[in-house]
Amino acid sequence: MPVSPSYPGIYIEELPSTSHTIAAAPTSIAVFVGYTHPFKTPSSSFNKAIELFSFTDYQREFGGFYNGALLDDNVAQAVNQFFINGGGQAYVVGLKPVNYLSPPSGSPPSTPAAVAVASPSGTAGGVTFAALEPTDLIPMTVSIDNVSGPTSAPNTIADITITYGTRTPEVYRHVTVAGTNDPDYITTRLAGSSYVKVTGTVPAAFPTSGLQAHLAQNPAIPTTANSTFAVSDFDAVFATDSDLDKLPIFNILVLPGVTDSSVLSTALAFAERKRAFMILDPPPNSVAGQTADASHVTVFDYMKDTAPKSPNGALYFPYLKTSDPLSGNPISLPPSGYVAGIFARTDNNRGVWKAPAGLETTILNTTGVVDDGRMNDMRQGVLNLAGINCLRTFPGIGTVTFGARTLVSANVAYEQWKYVPVRRMALFIEQTLYRALTWAVFEPNDEPLWIALRTSVENFMLSLFSNGAFQGSKPSEAFLVRCDKSTTTQTDINNGVVNIIVAFAPLKPAEFVIVKIAQLAGQVQ
Repeated sequence: MPVSPSYPGIYIEELPSTSHTIAAAPTSIAVFVGYTHPFKTPSSSFNKAIELFSFTDYQREFGGFYNGALLDDNVAQAVNQFFINGGGQAYVVGLKPVNYLSPPSGSPPSTPAAVAVASPSGTAGGVTFAALEPTDLIPMTVSIDNVSGPTSAPNTIADITITYGTRTPEVYRHVTVAGTNDPDYITTRLAGSSYVKVTGTVPAAFPTSGLQAHLAQNPAIPTTANSTFAVSDFDAVFATDSDLDKLPIFNILVLPGVTDSSVLSTALAFAERKRAFMILDPPPNSVAGQTADASHVTVFDYMKDTAPKSPNGALYFPYLKTSDPLSGNPISLPPSGYVAGIFARTDNNRGVWKAPAGLETTILNTTGVVDDGRMNDMRQGVLNLAGINCLRTFPGIGTVTFGARTLVSANVAYEQWKYVPVRRMALFIEQTLYRALTWAVFEPNDEPLWIALRTSVENFMLSLFSNGAFQGSKPSEAFLVRCDKSTTTQTDINNGVVNIIVAFAPLKPAEFVIVKIAQLAGQVQ
């Protein structure tokens, strides 16, 4: 505080510091957008960005895995693979699955009709049970056994067994239908079930027959449906002032299994606005070769003709093989969830400036790439130059990401954003400075402010240089920070503008290692 001198002597006055420390922004907060459990996701959670730190959090908030022929289940799988492969923080925006009907054969295209996806249900022992899992692929049965009861209330006590596929995940003993205040009352006992819920009225006693129910898929979901996917479901997520738009920061955007060009274009535009990077999946029926047939498309043609282009995105190919956590059967999954985890692991171990590719990026929880995605070096050479990042399986090593190019790498106009780590490094610096320099707003726009800004940014860039984030053997070769009269003119000052120029020499991956071998003529001394 200011001093008021009154006596001869020494006075001490503490001055406020003009330096402002810049904290680095996070680099691997992932956002997953897509359909979540149709019967276990709370209605209030749909279209909301829910923060998660583990797959256990996902199970608690969204209900975990599910299997349905018409229901897209890629989000649950992708979030699980993200955390397994090194992810630490994520947001999930769950979409409510509904059933979209195809127009009648021969009719002109029209907007598909939406039919609410209802719980499969059935009646056993006079009690109606609604399944909390889809049953079109994995059947569910409720059995009522050991019916008994006191003389005053016969047939009011029984055991209830729930079978899902080949498993019996839940058994409830000594369940009653008489006395709603009884802690063993059927509605009370089954309130915590993960597989069924009791709906409708409960009989006064169990009947002597009809004690087993197969919970069939609700007839409101006809077999003529295509799937639950609809472009319109994603529109609200990426709209201005949506719940996701209000997140202060995220770095990685994933739409697992989505290949619709209009959805991806909207999502990429949103990622650019939020300074985030998007990981794209190939079509599930894509192949590595040059020849397509009625049931397959080449990933090269998809990249060339369909996939939208942006420096803020990268496409990874092919799908990966793993086991279904529900049934144990072999399945194939889109790679984006795995790759997002590799991004996070590489950022933590090496830094955002390191390409998330190479033999150290071993992908966990997979048995390798799908057969249609296996390739040799020459085939990858064609795909790599087209901007398709390949996943390869190498003997003795496992499956790794073996590409680090953006969607615009084949366009010479975007040469500076050819590589994933270069683009992500620029986004990291942008997000950091955007968050850290807010203190300068409304400060007097003159030399003291320029010095303070320049000093703060230079210190931040110097810390990155010390960690090996830039090219160059000394700071002057690695980065440049300028904020003075040469960047901010009097006209800028009059308009309330201060300009800061920040330039850096990015590290680019050694994508091609060339060994030159020659013979020496004569004896080497």
